[in-house]
Amino acid sequence: MNGPNTAPELFTWEFASDPYPAYAWLREHAPVHRTTLPSGVEAWLVTRYADARQALADKRLSKNPEHHAEDAHGKHKTGIPGERSANLMTHLLNIDPPDHTRLRRLVSKAFTPRRVAEFTPRVQELTDDLIDRFASRGEADLIHEFAFPLPIYAICDLLGVPREDQDDFRDWAGMMIRHGGGPRGGVARSVKKIRGYLADLIHRKRGDLGDDLISGLIRASDHGEHLTENEAAAMCFVLLFAGFETTINLIGNGMYALLRHPEQRARLQESVERGESELLDTGIEELLRYDGPVELATWRFATEPLTIGGQRIATGDPVLVVLAAADRDPARFTEPDTLDLSRADNPHLGYGHGIHYCLGAPLARLEGRTALATLLRRLPDLQLAADPADLRWRGGLIMRGLRELPVRFTAV
Repeated sequence: MNGPNTAPELFTWEFASDPYPAYAWLREHAPVHRTTLPSGVEAWLVTRYADARQALADKRLSKNPEHHAEDAHGKHKTGIPGERSANLMTHLLNIDPPDHTRLRRLVSKAFTPRRVAEFTPRVQELTDDLIDRFASRGEADLIHEFAFPLPIYAICDLLGVPREDQDDFRDWAGMMIRHGGGPRGGVARSVKKIRGYLADLIHRKRGDLGDDLISGLIRASDHGEHLTENEAAAMCFVLLFAGFETTINLIGNGMYALLRHPEQRARLQESVERGESELLDTGIEELLRYDGPVELATWRFATEPLTIGGQRIATGDPVLVVLAAADRDPARFTEPDTLDLSRADNPHLGYGHGIHYCLGAPLARLEGRTALATLLRRLPDLQLAADPADLRWRGGLIMRGLRELPVRFTAV
């Protein structure tokens, strides 16, 4: 146990397996904590719910890395590896209003409740197809064989990537996942390949517009101002990057939590079998709160001196809001370390807050609900096929997800 004057060690492999005790210590003793990240960059970690919610909506905290008070070398250590050299910086995670407002309005049409509802049969089809591939074996790795390909194929369909090219996207995305906590060069190479492909696809789409997101971006104009090709490519890139890994982790972390909490899993399974949706809906929100896919919100930089949680932040300092810590804050959530799928009072921050609230949250929720409900319905005796202590979590700063999730079940 850490004493009141001894900060826990962060960003080790042990920490990655279970960061919640360390976050509990920080919430109590150092709620706005300056630390040196594995990259060498110094940043403030915000861990209490009230402070986190304030910081996520604070206009003095910019998303633009140009506000980082670091030398040029330091600036390259924030954000998505390779995005700067691939000319993909002008996306929603890196910009502020008014450009953020304009670009978000253009792409938000793809994520309206109506468009997501129209996509529901396709998500169900993808889910069933993937389960069909391993159902007769009686065992599977739910990350690589299910949680990983499902959102890749879904976002490819949404963007308008031809089916014959989607396995290339899966390979490039796999490189980003495999190298996420290691050499940034592997991620940068896949980013460069995706950038080249998107530029070519946008060019091809101009002559053959369809009913997909890229075609919609090409058509779109906002008060007469058309989206530039760089903006369109950056937008598609960040939807892929931000969309697929969060959904992988929602499905993987969610299923893992259910497997570790058999009473909660049984409640949900019975509800799903009865064709009910209420517990599934509240359950997805609880899984997002309890062990969500995004551990830290993406980078913010102070544009002027400000105070968060009584701590003075200097101009140019990076601020990282720890969503995983805020969503277990006992000052906001009753019994926060307990998984309760029927939790009603649950304003979690799993998809952020304010103007940068996750645009793709409706699609991610659809994929998560469909994936978990279908697994429970089709493979009712699904169980973990490994000792939890042997499972490994992917390294990396922003996302939280398992490297693998081996399961076994009665072959069907």
